[in-house]
Amino acid sequence: MVRAKQETCSIVGLHVNGRRYELNVDHRVTLLDLLREHLGLTGAKKGCDHGQCGACTVLVGGRRANSCLLLAVAHDGTQVTTVEGLGGDGTGDLHPLQEAFIERDAFQCGYCTPGQLCSAAGLLAEAAADPGAADLSRSGIAEAMSGNLCRCGAYPRIVDAVRDAAALSQAAAPAQAPGDGRVVA
Repeated sequence: MVRAKQETCSIVGLHVNGRRYELNVDHRVTLLDLLREHLGLTGAKKGCDHGQCGACTVLVGGRRANSCLLLAVAHDGTQVTTVEGLGGDGTGDLHPLQEAFIERDAFQCGYCTPGQLCSAAGLLAEAAADPGAADLSRSGIAEAMSGNLCRCGAYPRIVDAVRDAAALSQAAAPAQAPGDGRVVA
């Protein structure tokens, strides 16, 4: 009996940090490996490779995700933002979270920092999308960031940095009257 050879690779189109890529990748390649090995974006780190440490956290479709658990072929057409893309427009400006992390000295060795930043950016985006659903208190931020481990124990400074960035984004957002969605001057 002759078996037909099955394809083991596929073309995957991704929008990473605002740029479109089309790559022929093996079906077993994770999004983390695609970012690091195929695109040279080494900000997301390979920590545990089991989705337990958060070092590989990126934004997929605007939501926090452990990229070591995602197969690249399953995300054809998806928008992905890595720590390299947080600043946005390519001018070299830092994201407010990056500035807050520097200001608060919220990193020591820096290995977990890219995942912490992407997770915090996702948390702030969730809070902006549904202000009532996100708890931006110290304990709420700590809980929301609990999937990102830091061996150096910089947690209090990380929480402080996220709170600083949250306060900045809340101050920049237009005030809305409760329930009607209209902007109040």
